[in-house]
Amino acid sequence: MTSRDVLIVLFEGVQSLDVSGPAEVFAGAGVRDGSYRVTTAAAGGAAVRCSSGLRLLPDRDLDLVEPPHTLLVPGGTATARPDPGLVRRIGELAVGAERVVSVCTGAFLLAEAGLLAGRRATTHWAYADSLARRFPDVEVDPDPVFVRDGPVCTSAGVTAGIDLALALVEEDLGRETALLVARHLVVFLRRPGGQAQFSTQLATQSAERDVLREVQHYITTRPDADLSVEALADRAALSPRQFARAFTAQVGRTPGRYVDAARLEEARRRLEDSADGVEQIARACGYGTAESMRRAFVRTLSVSPAEYRRRFRPHSPVVPTAPKELP
Repeated sequence: MTSRDVLIVLFEGVQSLDVSGPAEVFAGAGVRDGSYRVTTAAAGGAAVRCSSGLRLLPDRDLDLVEPPHTLLVPGGTATARPDPGLVRRIGELAVGAERVVSVCTGAFLLAEAGLLAGRRATTHWAYADSLARRFPDVEVDPDPVFVRDGPVCTSAGVTAGIDLALALVEEDLGRETALLVARHLVVFLRRPGGQAQFSTQLATQSAERDVLREVQHYITTRPDADLSVEALADRAALSPRQFARAFTAQVGRTPGRYVDAARLEEARRRLEDSADGVEQIARACGYGTAESMRRAFVRTLSVSPAEYRRRFRPHSPVVPTAPKELP
């Protein structure tokens, strides 16, 4: 089997998990047959200090390496004011690479090198607006876990790099290999690229008023209940109009949109973790019918519930064998 070289670029202030997460995926996939060779490189071959303070010693001098099959550019604090030499070298290596991958704010380095011009891309949700402002020729989508546009792949913050690496392993070596690696790392096979970067609770703020926080909790724990504005307003002892205004102002999302997101999140969790049928899950999550749930999934995630479950729960479970010791 042909071995694919994966070159991970290191620099001062790099985010360590952006490096180690994908590295573990590719190394784990190649441990049996050498499908991947993972190499790290930094300017001058010198050790770098990560944003966490951890020091990493690269394998090679970045200026002396050949273009790899996969060029992976992680994020980190230095991406705010990138070194021109680093940007130039990334651009040079990208020309000869078969695919270019960024994790988190590594997208800024790709954009600086001109690799995202005219392309759709994503990054950590907290930096998406900044990326769009700095590079108006890039179509920035802040929502997906990862985006692929031709040979260029960009992913959201930190752990999303694992999702993207697993997707690439599945593309290269098949689903079974990706599943074995995912289970060894104790992660899902991969979140679909179109899945939102964060949960309903993280995407919104907690209401200041106790009664509205109680309503938020009720929504997320009782998705099958009557969650109309009128019913929720009654729980809060407010008129529907007062409730809708107060909830939107304090939570940052209308009651209807909050309910939609909570139901979708619970449906996703059940599809991932339970063996319940789609009809049963649809009723338990307040959709009423499987068709209503299907429309919600396609509208928000661009996949049907059945496809979503297929990506997380294979029909025939694969029992991973103990991996060989990594070199």
